[in-house]
Amino acid sequence: MEQLFFIGFAFMAVVAAVGVISLRNPVHGALSLIVCLLQVAAIFVLLRSPFLAVVQVFIYVGAVMVLFLFAVMVVDLRRVELESPFNARGIFAYILAPIAVIEIFAVIFVSKSFDAFTTVATLPTKIETLARVLFTEYLFPFEIVSVLLLVAMVAAIVMTLKKGRS
Repeated sequence: MEQLFFIGFAFMAVVAAVGVISLRNPVHGALSLIVCLLQVAAIFVLLRSPFLAVVQVFIYVGAVMVLFLFAVMVVDLRRVELESPFNARGIFAYILAPIAVIEIFAVIFVSKSFDAFTTVATLPTKIETLARVLFTEYLFPFEIVSVLLLVAMVAAIVMTLKKGRS
C-alpha cells in the first residue's frame, strides 16, 4: 500500500515539475513548484522522515517560495516578452526528458534491488543527533548560509526600490 502512495506522490511531483518548466505564466509556474515541493514532503512522510517533511514545508514551501513569488510579482511582467517554448535551445531538453523518465521507470519496475522503503526504514533517525551535529560540527556553514540568505533578501528589497525614492 505504501508503494502505491509513493508512486502516486512521485507521479504528481513529476507532473508538477513539468508544469514548472512548461507553464508560460511565472506565477503559475511558482504555484506548480509549490505543489511539487509538497509532494516531496509527502514522500518524506512515507519514508518515515517527518522531520525532513516539516523542514521541506517550512523552508522551501514557506520561506523560499514566498520570496520567489515576491520577486515574480515585483518584476513588471507586461514589459517582459515571453519567448516560445519550442525553440532550438529547447530541443535538447525535449529529447532528454522522455529518455530520463523511461530510465527512471525502468529502474523502479525492472530492477529487483530497488526497495526504498526497507532501506530507509532501517536507518536510525534521531532529531537530537541531527541537531547536535548541525549546531556543533556544521555551525559555521549553517551561519554562512543564514547570512547569505539575509544578504539576498536585503538585495531583493534594494532592487525593488525606485531610483527616485529613498
